[in-house]
Amino acid sequence: MNILIEGFVFILVSYISFTNTLAGYIEAILPGESPEQEMSEQADGEFVLLPSLFENTIPNVLLESSEYQAAALGAAAGLTEATATDPQSAIVNIFCTFTTKEYIRTTTGTGFFIDPDGIIMTNAHIAQFLLLEKTDSFGDAECIVRNGSPARARYNADLLYIPPAWVQENSSMINDSVPMGTGERDYALLYVSSDVDGWPLPAKFPALPFEDDLLPTSVRGDAVVAAGYPAKDLLQQGASSDLPSKIATTSISELYTFGSNYADVFSIKGSIVGAEGASGGPIVNSNGAVIGMIATRGDDEIDGAGSLRAITLSHVSRTMEEETGFGLQENLNGNLPYRAQVFAETMTPFLLSLLEAAR
Repeated sequence: MNILIEGFVFILVSYISFTNTLAGYIEAILPGESPEQEMSEQADGEFVLLPSLFENTIPNVLLESSEYQAAALGAAAGLTEATATDPQSAIVNIFCTFTTKEYIRTTTGTGFFIDPDGIIMTNAHIAQFLLLEKTDSFGDAECIVRNGSPARARYNADLLYIPPAWVQENSSMINDSVPMGTGERDYALLYVSSDVDGWPLPAKFPALPFEDDLLPTSVRGDAVVAAGYPAKDLLQQGASSDLPSKIATTSISELYTFGSNYADVFSIKGSIVGAEGASGGPIVNSNGAVIGMIATRGDDEIDGAGSLRAITLSHVSRTMEEETGFGLQENLNGNLPYRAQVFAETMTPFLLSLLEAAR
């Protein structure tokens, strides 16, 4: 069992070291670089086609788990109404470290409250650190949720959901010399479990409204707002430097699909938000609703310095339903601690089975 766990830790940590997404990271012994994105091509004149890594590889571990399905169906809904209109009030900085005797690896990314019960949406490549927190026999993993500007430690969080298909695909990326990423299924849900100073949690958190409807092609050129914690200074000056939040008005430049014939990803023009660490930040439309989440770099030659790509909330909800039987809104309901516990108990055997298959 120790060999399996150690292998799991090695795979995840190695992937973190090479990830090409916007999660900024500081490594004690190995500097990181962001590999170029995979090239795309035009698809039927409506969307630009991005290669999909998940064709015919969607695991059904959650669909076949009676415990997970019962937890999702049997839990009563909590608060559902949005409680914030300002993206800066709803974003958080997720700061994670993994420490061993040989090195310290740190990642910083963005998330945002999507539900007033304390549910945070962020990227899977950030939330994967929470999978390491229970394996302290091989190192000490810790993630802290920070807020404010500059960011200050505020909450502890637990993993509520990460797509099994994303875990399955990325657990083997250690075999690739230069892992690539397009943002496909790169999302996760966390929930705030406690205050770092022991204070009572708020009765409701500043959650943004969201729209998970399909985006029409007419949104090209629409003005949007991007928010996040770009970490250029943090990366250059060290983890002790202040990390302010940033917000910028920009516009949608292009729509992309992973072959779904829907807009799964959109690019936005360059802005001050577009730097390492902004990954996981919200993209808000003119109605004040989140329509996407920052996932990867954009093409600066086309869209200007600091350009970004975001996965759509419709992509999140549709693919989440494929893996769980429930869309995004349904996955925000219920007894969060219990659902997180059932999710962990269901996913652990699945993760170990991946390692067994790779032997």
